[in-house]
Amino acid sequence: MTSYSVADAEQELLPILDKAPKGAVSGEWTASTMQAGHSSRTGGYLDANGDHVRQDPTEPLNVIEDIVARLEASATSKFNAVTIRWKKARFPWKRGDISIETRFDASTVPRRADDPIYDTVAATRRRFWQSLGAVGDAAQRGEPNSYGQTKWFGPHRRVLLVRRADDVILATDGLSTPWASIADPENGVECELMLELTGTDATDEERISLWANLLISIGDLVADGYRVARDVEKHRAILFCGLTDDYLPATRMILSATGETIPDMPFGAAPLIRATPVAEEEIPAQETDEDWDASTARAALQKRGIAT
Repeated sequence: MTSYSVADAEQELLPILDKAPKGAVSGEWTASTMQAGHSSRTGGYLDANGDHVRQDPTEPLNVIEDIVARLEASATSKFNAVTIRWKKARFPWKRGDISIETRFDASTVPRRADDPIYDTVAATRRRFWQSLGAVGDAAQRGEPNSYGQTKWFGPHRRVLLVRRADDVILATDGLSTPWASIADPENGVECELMLELTGTDATDEERISLWANLLISIGDLVADGYRVARDVEKHRAILFCGLTDDYLPATRMILSATGETIPDMPFGAAPLIRATPVAEEEIPAQETDEDWDASTARAALQKRGIAT
């Protein structure tokens, strides 16, 4: 491959940037190299006040991605970000000024399948539950993808079984695992779910398995939803979904805030959300157009004596 330098890139890009929209006096763009199948480009032209100037069409700037790729292919030192700065010439018959800088930003490197953070968060969660009782696996589904993760961002979609003296806790184990193939400092979907079982449900292995597999399905809905954990934090309880006849007399599932968290997670403590199945007769008959029927959910839990 023919060598391609920053100077070559500047020479190629300057005539394109010089065709700036009316009112533009400068411009700045930041582009990333291809990482985990994704690249990005942000920025644009600015006027004398520093405000964004709209360019229509923007297709000519698509050449930036090609230039970044060629710079990366010819680079003698590793980089993953490029900053392009342009300044309009003072006179119309002259060319503008351009500078292209490359740099390596470790904070934007996507997490790989072998990142130790995955083992760290799994061990952190298990230590938390071990402080409450004897811990085993209740259910798990899914094979790892190329990043060693499934829909729940961990090696498995897994539910833990925590046996205590008088009851059983089922807990999702993976919703709070940091996202794969990106660098964002987030604990996945920022929560884990817990479901407390008592009586026959806590002693019958078939019933435990039934509820554990339901909790995986609830976890899938939470993972696919948009900021469910934040909605629970906002409303304190939400009427989340209906249940099939397999779970009668329970017909609905409520998700509510517990006020508890799993501490020592890499990007802040992960909140615990309680999943509570309720029967239809436990749900107050009231008209509401509130998001998630939150007031209905809170009233149902109040009847159970569950604080929200």
